[in-house]
Amino acid sequence: MTTLRAGCRLILLVVLTLPLLIVQLVIFKFLPNWSGTIPVMFHRLSCKILGVRVHLVGRQLAPGPCLIVANHASWLDISVLGSLRELSFVAKKEVAEWPIFGLFAKLQRCLFVDRDKRTATEEFRKNMRERLDHGDLLVLFPEGTSSDGNRVLPFKSALMSAAEVPVSDLLGGAVRSIKVQPISIAYTRLHGLPMGRQYRPYFAWYGDMEITPHIWEVMKLGPCDVTIHVHEAVTMEKIGNRKILAQYCEAKVKRGMLAAILGRPIDEIALMPAKETNSTILESTVK
Repeated sequence: MTTLRAGCRLILLVVLTLPLLIVQLVIFKFLPNWSGTIPVMFHRLSCKILGVRVHLVGRQLAPGPCLIVANHASWLDISVLGSLRELSFVAKKEVAEWPIFGLFAKLQRCLFVDRDKRTATEEFRKNMRERLDHGDLLVLFPEGTSSDGNRVLPFKSALMSAAEVPVSDLLGGAVRSIKVQPISIAYTRLHGLPMGRQYRPYFAWYGDMEITPHIWEVMKLGPCDVTIHVHEAVTMEKIGNRKILAQYCEAKVKRGMLAAILGRPIDEIALMPAKETNSTILESTVK
């Protein structure tokens, strides 16, 4: 039954993807201002086909210009976040070369960064600034890689410097601060039951995993629930500098993820100081 279910999901995804891909190619070329509509539709339908139920809690998503900062565990994160509203992702340069996925990323106007070259990072920050200046919403995964879904890795601050300087409102001419909004992503339930830390890595895609077998396994696993906790948006002026901002966002994301995993209100969660930089998020206390 699991194989049959996975096969049906795969067929539905293919049937969905091909026509929407053609439509998006046309819109992207001739109606670029409308190019964000199809990706949102695609991600919502993909989540429905894969049995991914998205639960949104906390604050409202801030309007652009905004840098969304989130933890990263799986390729599913893209559809989960992409189903919420029109936005673009900051991705590593290798994604642009992936079959199918790379084309999808380009058609969603993703920004590709080469983290290994310092000069390339400087140029990339300028590109981020230009997009934010146009009022875009950009999603940044500051861990720099994906985790096993049970923890949040240390946040890197380099690309957060794109939010340091206010941008000009191209329509009204006013100067606006760039908002930075932390978001926690937690895979919480499988077939309606608490997922548990032993099952969460089945949905996470990390390390040296091959993506094609992993997608097939996720299709076989069955419906899952994902909780998205949207935290209060802040600005660099309020926080101080990018390093403090990274620490602030990391703490918020950890707390929201832990609250979702434990099924408790976020106000009851108090994080303990980490003993190691890669310590599990479950090293915590509940008030």
